[in-house]
Amino acid sequence: MDNHKRRAVAWWLIAGIIMIIIEFFMGGVTRLTGSGLSITEWKPIMGTLPPLNEAEWNNAFDSYKNIAQYKYLNSHFTLPDFKFIFFWEWAHRLWARMLGVVFAIGFVYFLSKKYFDKGMVRPFIVLFILGGVQGYVGWRMVASGLNDTDLYVKHTWLAAHFLSALTLMCYTLWFALILLVPPGRKAASPALFRSTLGVIVLMYVQLAYGAFMAGLHASKSAPTWPTINGNWIPGGMMEHSFVHNPINVHFMHRGLAYLLLAVIIWWFIYASGRARNIAGSLLGTTRWWPLALVLLQVLLGIVTLLCAPLITFARFGLYETLAELHQLVAMFLLMSLVVNLYVATRPAPAGL
Repeated sequence: MDNHKRRAVAWWLIAGIIMIIIEFFMGGVTRLTGSGLSITEWKPIMGTLPPLNEAEWNNAFDSYKNIAQYKYLNSHFTLPDFKFIFFWEWAHRLWARMLGVVFAIGFVYFLSKKYFDKGMVRPFIVLFILGGVQGYVGWRMVASGLNDTDLYVKHTWLAAHFLSALTLMCYTLWFALILLVPPGRKAASPALFRSTLGVIVLMYVQLAYGAFMAGLHASKSAPTWPTINGNWIPGGMMEHSFVHNPINVHFMHRGLAYLLLAVIIWWFIYASGRARNIAGSLLGTTRWWPLALVLLQVLLGIVTLLCAPLITFARFGLYETLAELHQLVAMFLLMSLVVNLYVATRPAPAGL
């Protein structure tokens, strides 16, 4: 593949990554405003259009009234209140559909123009599978809250939805890096590759607990720092689940944050040593990104937590703004680690 074709495909992939980032933002607003259960059915084609008249709006509102979230949390909602939360869930789903269309149209166009090498077929198959899995997991997440007992979606399905979206984004980024980064700019260090991969695994565990925090609304259970409601180690921890108990999830999320901070500082020192020995590598620049982002992420996490008493359901205020930034910075931190992981790999074989 000539350089022009490589860059054209790469920038198409980057456009997809930007759309995924926007989708993360919209998903965060949807979650923080409690909008995720406002649309109670999945219509991949017809669901593209919102209700178009008063009768359709009333039918959608009546469907929402049948679930527990309305009965036990939002029974005071009027139709305008419902329209507010409906908008965010509809926009979130619509953007996901547009993302799929952009990938599909780009794929057909580049395929017809013979921009793809044989080695790109398998990555694209994986990419479309990941996209399909993400759509399925998203609906299962919503369906987990459409009942007469749960006020919110299951936090485990929320975590699965979040992590599968991150995986799709990181895979797309990796594919773009293959096409954009010249072999001579790579550090090609197996030891650095292994250490970076280890940090990414730890980051995924931390992200899962961040999703548990969000799904369980755990920040409201202990809006204090540096202790957890006055305790460094909550009492009776071993008597409760570390996945379903809000205080235990709190403890794990904080502990993993401190561990991740320490590990990334160590990784930065190690990567700096490697960068001095490898001339011309991108590592001299990219090694700074995880350090800067993890410091910002920890600060945002603390400030967001302390603002938890300001939470107002179905409204977007200071806490929700900080929480959205906390999520987005976590996403950029993960991407910065993926870039460094790629920089540490050996040059790709000819053909990609």
